[in-house]
Amino acid sequence: MSIKPFPELSHDQEKELVTNLSQWSLGNGLVMYPPNFEGFQANVAPITLFPTPIPKESFHRAVKVQKLFNELYINVITKDVKWFLSILEDLSKHDPEFTGRLFEVYQKLSKIQPLSLGLFRSDYMIHQDTNEIKQIEFNTVSVSFGGLSSKIGQLHQYLNGTGQYDSKYNYKYYDDEDEIPVSTSASDLAQGLADGNFYYHNGEPKTSSVVLFIVQPNERNSFDQRHVEYALFKEHGIKSVRFTLEEVEEHVTVNQNRLYIKSTMDEVSVVYYRSGYAPSDYDVNPEKTWAARLLLEDTLAFKCPSVLTQLSGTKKVQQLLTKKEVISKFLSNSSDQELNEVLSTFVAIYSLDDSNEGDTGRKLAFEEPEKFVLKPQREGGGNNVYKENIPLFLEKLDKQEWGAYILMELINPPTHKNKIIRNNEVFHEDIISELGVFGTTVFNEKTGEILTNKNAGWLLRSKFSNSNEGGVAAGFGCVDNIYLY
Repeated sequence: MSIKPFPELSHDQEKELVTNLSQWSLGNGLVMYPPNFEGFQANVAPITLFPTPIPKESFHRAVKVQKLFNELYINVITKDVKWFLSILEDLSKHDPEFTGRLFEVYQKLSKIQPLSLGLFRSDYMIHQDTNEIKQIEFNTVSVSFGGLSSKIGQLHQYLNGTGQYDSKYNYKYYDDEDEIPVSTSASDLAQGLADGNFYYHNGEPKTSSVVLFIVQPNERNSFDQRHVEYALFKEHGIKSVRFTLEEVEEHVTVNQNRLYIKSTMDEVSVVYYRSGYAPSDYDVNPEKTWAARLLLEDTLAFKCPSVLTQLSGTKKVQQLLTKKEVISKFLSNSSDQELNEVLSTFVAIYSLDDSNEGDTGRKLAFEEPEKFVLKPQREGGGNNVYKENIPLFLEKLDKQEWGAYILMELINPPTHKNKIIRNNEVFHEDIISELGVFGTTVFNEKTGEILTNKNAGWLLRSKFSNSNEGGVAAGFGCVDNIYLY
């Protein structure tokens, strides 16, 4: 099927469209805070004017494989604990200040709550030569933009449905449901939190407890989180409370291993981390923040994610899972077809440690850097090193530190001439897009039993093709929506 070109509008029509887009966004919460904001100041989030083309087959393949990835990471945590812990021990040596501290928290736990809640997101780009999806990373902590993803789908459907993509304002440019579907991620992620609450209460849908959101100070992306919070209350009757890691000690108390909010004595069923994934989240007050993480982890409340689940999302684990013999071990009940579907999403990833494979990775990093991106054990965008910058970066590090990085083959995505709206400016440049597919799961970290395993919608983020980094909150990209062709 051929791709429809982007709608062609006159200057005045585009200006009117941008005004309507901005007002809809402000009226419906498709917003972010600007830097150095006051609480009443919100701007339209960086978004695209039109939905961006994604091959229908590629999209459906990414959605289809999500539950397999959920299962794969659960099994990494639960099926060969000795193997997994040995990886974490090694990573802790290379990154003692963050991965090491997280691992220390795990080692100190009394492990009184074996059940764990995962809200995951697998990120892909389309390799344009084959239209195959290729995985960039699998995120196990603080997966973002599920709330705003639902909103931009609704926005694009509204603009399309009211004829504003047509130069004569008289018909829909896209077939709504078929070509520009709306992600259900806000409701689906809320359902995941509700599932955690359900199993916390031994299979009863109680609304007497609350979900504790752990957030960053001065969180610019709070509206994305709020949409999940609002759906949780509207659809399940479950309230939420928000604190930073630094505020935890002051506002919570523990009684018989159960976690409570001091001011109301509401019991906490789920601790949902939208912070705690980067060293900067702890650096504000290391003594308080790391103590808070340990306090929260060592209670009966479900953690989303637990510290162990968070650590399964390290780039080193991702690198090891690209090997067929490894995923065959962890997906032993899957068919050959399912294994191949997972394997087909991988690009080449190399370690940089002192193993034989690490030697190969080091050689490629210096001899063919233009083919790769260097990634640390970090989340949140803005931390990667690209192409010709890789050798210079590595030369500045002690060789012992190289093991904290992986070398990943670059994906060659298609470009599209969409328009990006940022701070009321219209940018018309080539963009590339990244598809994220959400999944939720409740599982037992001790036994490996999977209680729920669900898809939870999707996200499309786009950025200028000449920009290496892609994080929206980090200031590199924008929230987009899919046009399936």
